[in-house]
Amino acid sequence: MGWNESDLCGPEGEDWRVPVSELENRQLLFANALDSEGLDGALLHNPVDLYYFCGGRQNGAMYIPAKSKESTPVQFVRRSLKRAEYEAGGDDAIHEIVSFPRLSQFSENLISRGVTKMPSMQLSSIPHSFGTKFKNSLLELNGELKDCNRIIHQIREKKSPWELEQMSIAAEVQLQMFDSIGALGCEGVTELELTASAEAISRAAGFGGEVSMRRYPMQCNRGVVVAGRSGGIPSFFDAAVGGIGPYPGAGMGSGFGKVKPGEPVLVDLLHAHRGYIVDMTRMFVVGKLSKEWENKLEDMQTVKEVVVDVLHQRKTCADAWIAGYELACELGYEDNLMGMNPDQSRFLGHGVGLELDESPVIAAGFDRGLEEGSTIAIEPKVVYQEGSIGTEDTWVMTESGMEPITAGAAFPWIFEWG
Repeated sequence: MGWNESDLCGPEGEDWRVPVSELENRQLLFANALDSEGLDGALLHNPVDLYYFCGGRQNGAMYIPAKSKESTPVQFVRRSLKRAEYEAGGDDAIHEIVSFPRLSQFSENLISRGVTKMPSMQLSSIPHSFGTKFKNSLLELNGELKDCNRIIHQIREKKSPWELEQMSIAAEVQLQMFDSIGALGCEGVTELELTASAEAISRAAGFGGEVSMRRYPMQCNRGVVVAGRSGGIPSFFDAAVGGIGPYPGAGMGSGFGKVKPGEPVLVDLLHAHRGYIVDMTRMFVVGKLSKEWENKLEDMQTVKEVVVDVLHQRKTCADAWIAGYELACELGYEDNLMGMNPDQSRFLGHGVGLELDESPVIAAGFDRGLEEGSTIAIEPKVVYQEGSIGTEDTWVMTESGMEPITAGAAFPWIFEWG
């Protein structure tokens, strides 16, 4: 009696599990990276990385040994063990799945598996008290506790063909979301009503309801529709456009502002397919935008093209930031680029994948280029009291250079509601 594996499926019975071959390759990459860093192993707790490495985000942890240790990765599960086994590939799973022992016995369990040194942990993405609790349970192991998040983040920057396929599917759904905004928009409609129309399409297509982030407080409203002056209001979120939000406790994104003729309506929507995020922004207006607003959008398009071109030449993300920022300043946007002074963000793009704020970032200090398979959202925008305007698409570095994943020119930069 009860549930069985056939209940765990996508639409029309599709198998939406992460392929075992993906999990195997990821675990191997990490095991090799641990050796390169001189680490014997890592104990993972972050739910996003549990999904990435073991195929599900059940309550538990995963230990991955360095390749040189020649032992098997193991997933410790509090609940649900049966579901974890299925999500890891069932009989084809390439790691061990066991019940989580009592914490007082956890050290003994690891030692029985050949672990002798304190495993590294994701110290920059778990609460201090949580990390301390596990450290204190492992004092029988030698060595100091180190953070392994940097290694994981770098591995996840480069997307596999399977991951890129998920992002391409996400982009198709996202285009339908923007079409719904185009169909509903009119004078007097609220930002939240427009967002709701797009949300309905996204949820029906399988969006899980959460946008994962690395940076504390790890919150983001994925529906940012800002009409007129709403686009000039900053928020707690480190982004060009804040928005009013529905109430102070959710003071970001769409609010109760209404669309007025001639005012710029900036629509910045995310969609995630099987966890993989794509990010895109387009402009809408009832009637026509003024020539002044159109010129600003054209300038941001020019900045975007410069950023893409620098990355296309295999130069660094810092080079792309400098080129884009300097051009924007030459065009007169120094105090309005990515927000109004003093509430300005200091980047022109950010990595995307299972999290919205992945690395690398088009900003000062990121002195490396994009690897083939790296995905990044490029989003130059300018903000004024009267509103905001700009563009955004998600891009991937391919063998032949930069290519858009999201709509690009397939959706108008300015959509005019009649």
